[in-house]
Amino acid sequence: MSLVLTYSASLPVVKLGRIAGQFSKPRSAPTEKQGDKELPSYLGDNINAIDFNEKARRPDPKRLFKAYSQSASTLNLLRAFSKGGFADLNKVHLWNLDYIKCGITSDFNNRLYTVNFWTSHEALHLPFEESMTRVDSTTGEYHDTSAHFVWIGDRTRQLDGGHVEFCRGIENPIGIKCGPTSKPDEIAKICEAINPKNEKGKITLISRFGHQNVEKFLPKLIRGIKKEGLNVLWSCDPCHGNTIKASTGFKTRPFNDVVKEVKNVFAVHQAEGTYAGGLHVEMTGQDVTECTGGAKKISDTDLSSRYHTHC
Repeated sequence: MSLVLTYSASLPVVKLGRIAGQFSKPRSAPTEKQGDKELPSYLGDNINAIDFNEKARRPDPKRLFKAYSQSASTLNLLRAFSKGGFADLNKVHLWNLDYIKCGITSDFNNRLYTVNFWTSHEALHLPFEESMTRVDSTTGEYHDTSAHFVWIGDRTRQLDGGHVEFCRGIENPIGIKCGPTSKPDEIAKICEAINPKNEKGKITLISRFGHQNVEKFLPKLIRGIKKEGLNVLWSCDPCHGNTIKASTGFKTRPFNDVVKEVKNVFAVHQAEGTYAGGLHVEMTGQDVTECTGGAKKISDTDLSSRYHTHC
């Protein structure tokens, strides 16, 4: 996918992946009801299980070890793929992308033989993130080693909250999700708290408004950040603001709405003289039916055939 983007945009792409599993999930309600039965919500595989029974929904600390091992195995596999020649541009035909003819060979400084792939997730589960934080003995700086890039979610970005306090103390690049409830002055204060030196590249603002809200909220946010003279990268998450409940009861996203949000975000940035520099998409290599529309024109009734997400 990054190769398609590199080719069509004529720009290099920095690849960040949220990978390995759904380990920690912010839920909108502490409990879930099915029929007459009410149980604690599924909070991610680090904490409890998706199955709807009392035993599965009971928090189990042993799950932390399982998730850690699963993540380590996934990283080892990624390392092998990204450094072992799978990313060689000459092997593009193996990825079913043989229509791309870039005219560059892989001996171009060996840069196209291997690829850098960075990891990323929401720094939600603070006890876990804290236990993965290390001091660099040469610089005395703190780094959260659970991922290269961590972000603060739309529900946890309180200026006086634990997530901002934790992210303020680590050297990792930090993302901040901005939704319809974001106030530009609050986002600016969070940026200043986490990045007091106004260092370039430290903060990425990830907008997730829903396609119909972009023009209403994004220009104000951009102007507020510009007014304070803050250095930020702008990224668009067109997935999380466009989630709806299908007529068949499944949570889904209409593909056209996702595309609309991306187009609207690019248009607003162009109008405001800023750059839409990133895209946060949900993807899988599996043949799933989880979004409606798209090339296969998936309908509400098709969703149940291969719906694998724990969301």
